[in-house]
Amino acid sequence: MVKKPLLAARHSALLVAVALTVLGATLIWWHSPRWWLLAAPALCATALGTYDVFQRRHAILRNYPLLGRARFLLERIRPEIQQYFIERDFDGRPYDRDVRDAVYQRAKGLEAKLAFGTDRDVYGDGHEFLVPSMAPRKVSATPPTVRVGGPHCPQPYDMPLLNISAMSFGSLSSNAVLALNKGARRGGFAHDTGEGGISEYHLRHGGDLIWEIGTGYFGCRTPEGDFDPVAFAANAALPSVKAVLLKLSQGAKPGIGGMLPGSKVDAEIAGIRGVRQGRTVLSPPHHRQCSTPRALVRFVARLRELADGKPVGIKFCVGDRVQVLALCKAMLAEGVSPDFIVVDGAEGGTGAAPLEFADHVGMPLTEGLMTVHNALVGVGLRDWVRVGASGKIATGADIVRRLAQGADFTNAARSMMFALGCIQAQACHTNACPVGVATQDPRRTRALDVDDKAERVRRYQAATVHSAQQLIASMGLTDPWQLRPRMLHRRVGPGGEIRSYAELYEWLEDKQLLNGPPWSWQADWDAANPDLFT
Repeated sequence: MVKKPLLAARHSALLVAVALTVLGATLIWWHSPRWWLLAAPALCATALGTYDVFQRRHAILRNYPLLGRARFLLERIRPEIQQYFIERDFDGRPYDRDVRDAVYQRAKGLEAKLAFGTDRDVYGDGHEFLVPSMAPRKVSATPPTVRVGGPHCPQPYDMPLLNISAMSFGSLSSNAVLALNKGARRGGFAHDTGEGGISEYHLRHGGDLIWEIGTGYFGCRTPEGDFDPVAFAANAALPSVKAVLLKLSQGAKPGIGGMLPGSKVDAEIAGIRGVRQGRTVLSPPHHRQCSTPRALVRFVARLRELADGKPVGIKFCVGDRVQVLALCKAMLAEGVSPDFIVVDGAEGGTGAAPLEFADHVGMPLTEGLMTVHNALVGVGLRDWVRVGASGKIATGADIVRRLAQGADFTNAARSMMFALGCIQAQACHTNACPVGVATQDPRRTRALDVDDKAERVRRYQAATVHSAQQLIASMGLTDPWQLRPRMLHRRVGPGGEIRSYAELYEWLEDKQLLNGPPWSWQADWDAANPDLFT
């Protein structure tokens, strides 16, 4: 605690400094005007210090003029200091340096290899590893795909193992969207549009699109904010649109809608989203068209009909098992199911979110993915509904882990941003992205070269999928869908016990929920209501 006499002395010293500076500046001017080159900085510093003492907004500046500004500067560059000089290669958040470097190297077409052994504590609690085979297989020359589209879908789509996850134009710059889509076209993988609608930048290069529709219905929206079937059918008919994804919630902020300030709604954004220019756009937290599980599956059937049989999926961050089971019961009751479900982990993503939601709401991807997979298996629908995993997918090992936990394919957003040149500055929501990825500032956007970054995206996706194929072959498997929970192990407990995912978690058998749920699922199964999410 600073004593009053000390503060008074500091203020007195500042006043003396002001007087001496003014007197010195006068004498310098009298002697020679050229001395102002030295006097001007001192005079400016004195003026700034005087302002600090008399301003009322920052207490620290009133008590520590000028010096307090050094604190603010250090606080501003703290993330960079942490990232570049303090954190170890394997403990950074949300992505550590080893992972970022692997993405950068693969995007550049270089080998992402590690010398002298791993830095990770392989004996630490929670360490996971895959099980290699003593009879490994040859790596397939063809990247695998999975057919998305159930019995009611005459236009199925072959989904690659790794795709670009949801990132809207508006959140990303035009050049970033162009580069991602051009990379997807070159590499033959899918590009999720995000809920901000289909822009000209999504269409220019003709890459495969997964058109995501959120609660704002951007791209298929009436002036009042309701769903417009005519506009939906027109956009769904675009040749680039290979599937439609209805977003219920996202991992970064499950349970709340988004807001686009009116200052950002220029003529271009307004035209793409079907809203009025200059007006703040609020996305409600729920869909007006489907507030119950039964209404949701009926809406999915309607969208598939309007899309002329293209696959229609749903995306959500899992809350609890009862809601997932309620959705499954609605599918059975209506005889309708989505063609695919994308499970978004609560690990978050590129979307900015309130701290409380990012840290404390929603189920992490591991548990959410296994919940959805088991529920579909238990009601006999797993063969018809494909499951995608979205949440911190960056390496081949990430892909293999998620496939072993029940996914058919994976989506990645932040690692694709790394491929574009993102440096994890975590300034996505400030419009001041230093590399032109997550900004609408034209001066920053111009730094992102579309052709160069498109090739980086293509190389990264191809190298990561190939890495996953190598891992799968080393496990003695010929295709990704032979992966099972018993092939992924984790070190658990203080004694260092090693157990497989088949032992750590319960896995249902086909139609087990219909034939007689196990006691651990019985209460949730009984509570699930196809006419209520809660």
